[in-house]
Amino acid sequence: MPIPFFLLAAVLTVADQVVKYLVRLNIPLGQRLSFLPGVMDLTFVQNTGAAFSLLEEHTWLLTLLSGAAAVVLAVLLVKKIFSHWSGQLALGLLLGGAVGNFIDRLLLGYVTDMFAVTFVNFPVFNVADIGVVVGGVLLCVHVILFMKDGDKKEGGACS
Repeated sequence: MPIPFFLLAAVLTVADQVVKYLVRLNIPLGQRLSFLPGVMDLTFVQNTGAAFSLLEEHTWLLTLLSGAAAVVLAVLLVKKIFSHWSGQLALGLLLGGAVGNFIDRLLLGYVTDMFAVTFVNFPVFNVADIGVVVGGVLLCVHVILFMKDGDKKEGGACS
């Protein structure tokens, strides 16, 4: 069983939940605090939608989808659908991010976001979102590098 990748998912989930708790405890809703001047501020945003606040009126649907995604990702990790470490790492990051945001949606009815990039107009995001984005990019790179055309099994010398 790919225990290190489940541990990574657990660490990511715990880090996400701790940061979100500290933000909810210490930053009033909507207030911005300077974090990295000229780069990023900390703020407390309650996001009832998905990325870019999509489907914000359907939190229940997003809760079901993120819970289902977490189950599918866990099954894929257990079945070792990817034998190469990069595929397993991608699934672990995706799982940690999915679980982190699922917990918020289930318990709070919204996802706590806190990182506000200041040098471009970009949605506020959280630690779980970072795991999802990095995991998604890594999964795409893994598929491009290690998956054969028309074949569901990994190929190449690194797998």
